[in-house]
Amino acid sequence: MNQVPTYDQLLQPVFNAIKNLGDSGSIGEIDEKVAELLGLSEDIATIPHNPEKSNQTEFQYRLAWARTYLKQYGLIENSSRGVWAIAPDKRHIETIDAQEIVRAVREAHRAQRAAKTSGEPETPEDDEVPEETRSWREDLHYVLTQELTPAGFERLIQRLLRESGFVHVEVTGKSGDGGIDGKGIARLSGMLSFHVIFQCKRYQGAVSASHVRDFRGAMVGRADKGLLITTGTFTRDAIKEATRDGAPPIDMIDGDQLADKLKELGLGIKTEVVEKVTIEENWYLTL
Repeated sequence: MNQVPTYDQLLQPVFNAIKNLGDSGSIGEIDEKVAELLGLSEDIATIPHNPEKSNQTEFQYRLAWARTYLKQYGLIENSSRGVWAIAPDKRHIETIDAQEIVRAVREAHRAQRAAKTSGEPETPEDDEVPEETRSWREDLHYVLTQELTPAGFERLIQRLLRESGFVHVEVTGKSGDGGIDGKGIARLSGMLSFHVIFQCKRYQGAVSASHVRDFRGAMVGRADKGLLITTGTFTRDAIKEATRDGAPPIDMIDGDQLADKLKELGLGIKTEVVEKVTIEENWYLTL
């Protein structure tokens, strides 16, 4: 395809992707599978949606809308951990009617807004945000890419690694050093340790395979592993390059994973949660 599909064109591919993944999948797995099923080129898949607000690509943004519509129609459901699954009573379905889904969901929206004078938006892009989009991620992305200095971002990653169990973490970023921003030692169970070199990219776009190759070239002979951290995303080719057989391994953390880790560690993010636990017996009986 030579352009990003519209959200309604993605409804069937998203449903197919989840079924191909075994009736459930993470957002990343679903996005990658849909791109594969559609034969979407790297150039089209990495067009940014709104680089000033988030690291989402236009493709990911429209996929989020597709998942939202499929959920509101009752075909799929999602857990708090971001895993989407075919609804238990819909697993027998193979083909869906995209036009009917759009009509039914918009009709429900119109019913909810019956008291308002404004009309129903023509496309979901005119609505607020996809259901899975959380505003705190946009706020964090803006702070990290627009307000935090490059040196401040390096110190943040240094703190993140220390909080994650790394020791002897140093920021060593220098021009002409092949893009290496720092180094540290990762300890496992207090017995094994790995020397790690890391690179931080305050990025609003997608990190390409050439960036990964350049980073690998700079780390060869200097560490056991490489760690590439970005506020943006990684292209499919970059991910493949990082895990290429026979090459020094490079672990990758994109903007969403970085946000999740900062939230988990409470680094500049406060979370208030009121927990209520309910056992859904019927859910187990559908397995």
